[in-house]
Amino acid sequence: MTKQVKVGNILIGGGAAVSIQSMLNVPANDIEGSIKQAKELERAGCEIIRAAVPDMNAVKLIAALKENVTMPVVADIHFDYRLAIEAVAAGVDKIRINPGNIGDMSRVKAVADACRPKNIPIRIGVNSGSVEKEILAKYGSPTCEALCESALYHASLLEKFDYTNIVLSMKSSDVKTMVDAYKLASEKCDYPMHLGVTEAGTERMGIIKSAAGLGALLLQGIGDTIRVSLTADPVKEIYAAKDILKALDIRTDGVQFVSCPTCGRTKIDLISIATEVENRLRDCKKNIKVAVMGCAVNGPGEAREADIGIAGGDGTGLIFKKGEIVKKVPEDKLIEELIKEVELL
Repeated sequence: MTKQVKVGNILIGGGAAVSIQSMLNVPANDIEGSIKQAKELERAGCEIIRAAVPDMNAVKLIAALKENVTMPVVADIHFDYRLAIEAVAAGVDKIRINPGNIGDMSRVKAVADACRPKNIPIRIGVNSGSVEKEILAKYGSPTCEALCESALYHASLLEKFDYTNIVLSMKSSDVKTMVDAYKLASEKCDYPMHLGVTEAGTERMGIIKSAAGLGALLLQGIGDTIRVSLTADPVKEIYAAKDILKALDIRTDGVQFVSCPTCGRTKIDLISIATEVENRLRDCKKNIKVAVMGCAVNGPGEAREADIGIAGGDGTGLIFKKGEIVKKVPEDKLIEELIKEVELL
């Protein structure tokens, strides 16, 4: 089991629930726009929010976020150690920085000394593009071994000052490299792991790559907090992360959907019905399984594990619970009747 760190009111590692993160993509100087997006993400289910802090003026965003959202705030720092220290003073809950990129050891010590009194964790975020030249030369490319060695090197810089309130990430856009890097690191240390496939792509491919990489690790018990990276509205990252955790039975809050792929026996527009049902119930918090089936003959039996479901016929639909038919309804009332039944559960 990994060590446990506390980020605001969220625990990471040590057996705590896997938490969901995202990152603001509004310019850091647009405080109003950043707050608006952060609130949207929080409503969608984001539990930890990260914001880029590219300069001193952007530190104002940290304080503004702390005043307007309840989820913990992470400051993403590149190179300038003074930004990390000012973000701590502004009330940030976690710092993302690579100690080896901020200068001599006095600067590393200064960041550790600023974070220690407030128990603020530091995430060491290594990716394929940030591996040190010496390590790249050793392995020839950003291999899983290179990513792991880089992450542990950065951790060792903090450890010199007796600072171990650390979270590690070793992201790659190559799924296998990312998976192998985390597996290797989990064998070498007990720091909690922030999982992610970086530069995963647009919504379609990004979700596929993230599900493959995160799923491979989470099913082995590796990973304590996750971020699905998409070239899309970050709210979609939250929905994707929640769905991945549901698919793995790591989270059971909210609706799990079962729907058939349709065939020549299907007599209703099941694709549009299933899409509408999923959208209508996306924010439902009930721990239930909902089925949308195309065949009135086989549907209820095939989805007997569902708490509630519908199956289409020829102008008439069925509502069933645990495989047992409870009522027949007109096809055009099928969705509304399902939603009513869900509300009664």
